[in-house]
Amino acid sequence: MAMNLEIPTKAKAWAYREHGDVTDVLRLDPEHEVPEVQEGQVLVKVVAAALNPIDNMRVNGIFQLPGFTLPAVPGYDLAGIVVKVGREVKELKVGDEVYGYMWHAKKDGTLAEYAAVEESVLALKPKKLSFEEAASLPASIQTAYGGLERSGLSHGKSLLVLGGAGGVGTLVIQLAKEVFGASRVAATCSTGKLDLLKSLGADLAIDYTKVNFEDLPEKFDVVYDAVGQSERAVKAVAPGGTVVEIVEFDKELPPPAFIFAATSDRLTLEKLTPFLESRKVKPVIDPKSPFPFSQVVEALSYVKTSRATGKVVIHPIP
Repeated sequence: MAMNLEIPTKAKAWAYREHGDVTDVLRLDPEHEVPEVQEGQVLVKVVAAALNPIDNMRVNGIFQLPGFTLPAVPGYDLAGIVVKVGREVKELKVGDEVYGYMWHAKKDGTLAEYAAVEESVLALKPKKLSFEEAASLPASIQTAYGGLERSGLSHGKSLLVLGGAGGVGTLVIQLAKEVFGASRVAATCSTGKLDLLKSLGADLAIDYTKVNFEDLPEKFDVVYDAVGQSERAVKAVAPGGTVVEIVEFDKELPPPAFIFAATSDRLTLEKLTPFLESRKVKPVIDPKSPFPFSQVVEALSYVKTSRATGKVVIHPIP
C-alpha cells in the first residue's frame, strides 16, 4: 500500500448524541470528524468490526468509562489497515494489516471508517484470517483466554462452559483443549447448536432446554459462565475448583466465583497467533453475518436477543 494515502478530514461513522436504545439514538453521520492520532496511537482504516453486548450497554448509558463525552461512536473490535502513525509508535507502520480490541475507547470506537487506536492493543492480523474473521476475535479471545488463565485451568483438568455457542464460549471450548490441555470439556447450548459445540472440541454438549447442568452427577474443576448464572454455576464446580463469571458485574458473587473483564494487549493476541494460523482455534461467525455497514442498528438489535452463534460482524466498512 502506498505511503501517500489521502486521509479525509470527515468520513462516515455511526454516532449517538444522547443515551437510549440503539434504534432511537444511533444514527449514521456521513460527515463525522476523522479522529486525530495522539501520541502512541495509529489511525486505522477500518475494514471490519465486530459487535459485543457491551456496545448496546454503552449506547444506552448502562456502561460508561470515566472521561466519556458525547457525541460518541460505539464499537470495540476491529480489523483494518494502518494509514497513519502518531509519535512514539514503535512497532507498527503504514500499510500494516492489524486487529485489536479498543477497550480503552472513551469517545470514538470502531463503527466508523477510521479509528484512532493505541498501538499497544493492536497485533498484526494473522495472514490466514480474513478481515472479517480477524475482527470477530479480539475482545472474545482475550476474554476467553484471560478467564481460563486466571481460573487455573491446566493440563488434565475438566471444564464446563455455560453458553458454549456464544462469541466467548466458542473460543473457551477451543482454547481449553488446544492451549490449556483440558482433559474434558462440557458446554451448554440450545438444541440446534449441539453439533457445533462437538465440532469445536466439546466432549459433552448439554442441551440447557432439557437438562439442568447443576443436577449432573459430574462436577468440574472450572466452570466458565458466559451467560450470567453464577448461583447455578457454583453448584456444578468440584471441591477446590473455580467459577469464572464474565456477565454479572453488578452483584456480589457466591464463592468460588470471581468476575473477569478482559483488557487488551498485543502480547496476548501474538501468543495466540500460531493457534489461529494453524486453524487449531477457529473464529465462529454468526450465519446472519456479515451485516453491511448500513445495517449496524439491525445488527446491534440482533446481538441484544442473545441468540447469535459466535460473533456478529460488520463488513465491509466503506
